[in-house]
Amino acid sequence: MATGGAAGNNVVKRSEGSDGPHLTGRPGLTSTRDNPLRPEHFRRADESDDGQFYTEPRLVTHIDDAAIAAAREFYGQLLPAGGAILDLMSSWISHLPAEAGFASVAGLGLNAVELENNPQLTERVVQDLNKDTRLPFAAATFDGAVVTVSVQYLVHPVEVFAEVGRVLKPGAPFIVTFSNRCFPTKAVAIWTALGDREHGELVGLYFRLSGAFSPAQAYDISPAPGRSDPLYAVVAYALPVPS
Repeated sequence: MATGGAAGNNVVKRSEGSDGPHLTGRPGLTSTRDNPLRPEHFRRADESDDGQFYTEPRLVTHIDDAAIAAAREFYGQLLPAGGAILDLMSSWISHLPAEAGFASVAGLGLNAVELENNPQLTERVVQDLNKDTRLPFAAATFDGAVVTVSVQYLVHPVEVFAEVGRVLKPGAPFIVTFSNRCFPTKAVAIWTALGDREHGELVGLYFRLSGAFSPAQAYDISPAPGRSDPLYAVVAYALPVPS
C-alpha cells in the first residue's frame, strides 16, 4: 500500500489516486482474471437478519479520533468540493470534511435513528444492501462516494460496487476505508481470514470484478502507527457506463 499523511431530510426506507502502486495481487487472490471468490467466502458466524442486528441505534464511533481525522482529511483531498456525495453504509457520523461545502450528501444505512442523527446528510435511505444491492438513485448522480469501515459486512460486494459505479459520474472517486476493527460475527469469512494488506487486495479485487472502475490504488493513512487505530484506503474512479 502507498503511505500517506493523516492526511432532503426525510428517511426513505427500502425492504486503485496517482501516487500509489497498482494492486498487483497475490497468488490465489488477485493474480487471475477469473473470479476466485466463492459463496463460502461470504458466510458469517451470525447469519441472522442484519436489520434485526442493527435495530438498536449505536451512536458510538468505531475508530478513534485520530483515525477519524485521518479519514476526514483523506476524503477532503479526493472528494470534489461542492459536489454531490454518496455515503454508503452510513451512520450518525459521515467522516466528511464540513469545510468542503458539499452540495448534497445522501446517506444509505441500516438504522433510521442513526441516519436522522447525522447532520451532514441531506437525504437518508434505510436499506439492507445484503438483501437488495440495487441503489435507489439514477445513473451518474454523484460526484463521489465513500464507505467508511463497513465494507467487511457486504455479502454481495461486487454487485454493490457495480451499482456504485452506475450512480457515480464518470471519473468520480469511490473511496473505501477500513481498519482492523469490526463486529466479527457479522464480518464475512474471507475478511476475518485475511490481514490488513490482504484486505486492501480484496477490496481492489471487488473493484476489478465490478467492471465499473479504473485500476484501484491502496493507501496506508494510519495517523500514528502503534498509538492509534490503523486506517487504510482503497480508491478507484468510475468508468463511463456502457450505453
